[in-house]
Amino acid sequence: MIKIFKTFGGYNEITEPTKGCWINVTRPDQLEISRLFLEFGLPKDLITDILDTDERPRIEFEDDWTLIILRIPVESNNNGVPFQTIPLGIFLSEDFTLTLCLQDNQVLPINQPSILREQYKQISDNINFVLRLFLRSGNMYLRYLKQINQMTTLIEQDLEKSIKNKELNKLLKMEKCLVFFITSIKANEIVLAKLRNSRKVITEINEDLLEDAFIENKQALEMAQIYSDIQSGMMDAFASVISNNLNVVMKQLTLISIILMIPTLVVSIFGMNVPNGMENLSWALPAIISGSLILASAGVILFRKRQWF
Repeated sequence: MIKIFKTFGGYNEITEPTKGCWINVTRPDQLEISRLFLEFGLPKDLITDILDTDERPRIEFEDDWTLIILRIPVESNNNGVPFQTIPLGIFLSEDFTLTLCLQDNQVLPINQPSILREQYKQISDNINFVLRLFLRSGNMYLRYLKQINQMTTLIEQDLEKSIKNKELNKLLKMEKCLVFFITSIKANEIVLAKLRNSRKVITEINEDLLEDAFIENKQALEMAQIYSDIQSGMMDAFASVISNNLNVVMKQLTLISIILMIPTLVVSIFGMNVPNGMENLSWALPAIISGSLILASAGVILFRKRQWF
C-alpha cells in the first residue's frame, strides 16, 4: 500500500508526489514495487534490501540520495514468538522522503498516518523526521519489552506447578524475542552514531533530538539485557523446578502404590488355597477386610508423620 502526504505530519493525503512530500509504503505488491522503481526512481537493489527480513541496519550516502535502514519491533505469530524485528527503510532525496516496510507496524502504521500530526510543525527537515522515527522506534521497543515482562510473569505462575515442558518452551520464546531486540537495538545504535558523525545533522534542534534518540535507544537496550539476564537464570531455575515437581509426583505415586499393596498382600495371603483356620468362620471375611484397612491406615499415618505425603 502506498500513501502520499504533502507534509511529514500526514495531514493532507495527495494522489501524486510533489516536492517535499512524504511517501509511506507498507506491504508493497509487485505493481507497487515496479512503481517505486519506475516512478520514484528507487534502485532495485535498495528495494530488495529493505524488503529482506534479515537486512541489517545501515546508512548509505550518495550524491542525490541517502538511505537509512533501521530495525523496528513488530508483533508476530511466527511459531509462537510474540515479537520480532524487521527493517524499515528511509529513502531521502531532494524531491521527497520515502519510508518502506515489508509489513504493518506501529512505528509508521499505514492506517494511522497521524502519529506525527502534533509534531509536524516542529519537523524542520527530513533528518529531523528520521530522528523522530528512531525515537518512536525506541518507544515501541520499551512498550513491547513491558508486554514481554508481563507475559513472562504469567508463564512463571504456571511454571511453579508445572511438570511439563510447555511453559518452559513459552519462556524460551520470550528469550528469543529479547535476543532479537538486543541485536536490533545495538545495530540501530551504530546507525545513530554514524548520523552523529555525519555532516547531515547540523542544527541544534537535530542534535537535541539525536541525543534523545540515543537515550531512548540505550534505555531500551539496557531493559532488554536486564530481562534477558533474568530469563536466562530463570529458565535454569524453572528447569530444576519442573524436575523437582515431577519427582514429587513420582514419590506420591510410589507411596500410594505401597499403601494399596498392604491390603492386597493381606487378602492374597488369606485367599491362598491352603488351610488357615478361618475357613468355616462367618466373621472371617469382615475381619480380614477390617485388618487390611487398619494396616493401610497405619501406613498412611506413618507416612504423614514422616512428611512423605
